[in-house]
Amino acid sequence: MKTAIEMLQEKGNKIYSVPPETTIYDALRIMADNNIGAMLIEESGTISGIWTERDLVRNSLQAGFDTKTAKIGDYMITNLKKTPDDATCYALLDKFLGMRLRHLLVEKDGKLVGLLSVGDVIKAALVQKSTELDKLNAIVKWDYYEDWRWKTND
Repeated sequence: MKTAIEMLQEKGNKIYSVPPETTIYDALRIMADNNIGAMLIEESGTISGIWTERDLVRNSLQAGFDTKTAKIGDYMITNLKKTPDDATCYALLDKFLGMRLRHLLVEKDGKLVGLLSVGDVIKAALVQKSTELDKLNAIVKWDYYEDWRWKTND
């Protein structure tokens, strides 16, 4: 079963981060250029927050919000959730669903090694289930049952 670190190795574990003084407009430019849905905020070498596409929707409804002047540090989420690198895809799904999350930081030996989205984990779980189903289908085929039970001797 795939672990968090294996998923990161497959998708790539490049960490995109900006300092808190960065405007949301500049962060959005980085997100669009790299096709990512979340930006990490880094202060003094430590990840201190996250800001996502969903936050843009919420923040856009606030009076006076302007992406060109708003600083990402003023809008970031600071209650970061983390997972160990050896967590399995099913354990990660439980975390995503149980805590209603869309992103989890992955740590190895206390150090940040990447960021997984719920989509990354759903993909890994579906691949896992498809592999299991293929193995079961290789063991038991319908031909066996058709030949065994319904075949008539003429």
